[in-house]
Amino acid sequence: MRAVFGLVLLAGVALAGFAVYMTQDYISKTQAELAAARAGQGADVEMGELVLARRPLRYGEPLERDAVVVAPWPKFAIPEGAFTSVDELFPEGERERVVLRMMEPREAVMTSKISAPGADAGITSRLSRGMRAFTIQVNVTTGVSGFLRPGDHVDVFWTGRTGGGEITRLIQSQLRLIAVDQSSDMDRRSAVAVARNVTVEASPSQIAALAQAQSTGRLSLALVGLDDDSAEFAEIDQRRLLGIEEREETVVQEAEKCHVRTRRGGELVLIEIPCTN
Repeated sequence: MRAVFGLVLLAGVALAGFAVYMTQDYISKTQAELAAARAGQGADVEMGELVLARRPLRYGEPLERDAVVVAPWPKFAIPEGAFTSVDELFPEGERERVVLRMMEPREAVMTSKISAPGADAGITSRLSRGMRAFTIQVNVTTGVSGFLRPGDHVDVFWTGRTGGGEITRLIQSQLRLIAVDQSSDMDRRSAVAVARNVTVEASPSQIAALAQAQSTGRLSLALVGLDDDSAEFAEIDQRRLLGIEEREETVVQEAEKCHVRTRRGGELVLIEIPCTN
């Protein structure tokens, strides 16, 4: 009996050892194939260089050479607007740049995050080509209760009187805020409590409309959600607000009347008769 038990035990140990051997062999082959695949992929990827932030960079900080580092980067993954060399970032003879957007260590330095050489961090560096800055006066109600920050987008509504009474109408949609009061810092952690004015980026034709609207009525802002590009015409007056239906007035024209003059004694009398014409 003991002999049978010993044979079974030996067979079990042998099978277990064989299973371990096969598993190790499979893992070794798999690792070798993965290494070969990685080596093959690495050989096919064309590499370039990318300028990264060496340390945390904050809004308004002058950008210096020792604040950036150049790292190898796959060329297909280099984002548009990124710098690929220090000489490109700091052209010879040009003045220093200023940080416009906060950057974390090892984050790519982009043209949208820094100013042009010699420019400051003011709102002029925020304006797109062909666009202008226009300031709108707001308060706690018309300014979305202080929840506006530079970089947000807003719809502008005008409220004023026309020939048909007072109306409210959407006059501009998706305008980008470039400053709230005197701050253009897009990396602020909190919004201004109660802003007195906001500055938007707009085309000259849009600014003409905003200036006319601000001088003839009241402007109110509505905050647009992130990545919301929808827009629709909106207008309401007091009748539509209260659900009052307009009544059609029907004018009833009376039939034409004719008169005959006759004299009764010394008195001239007009007698009404149907007109024949």
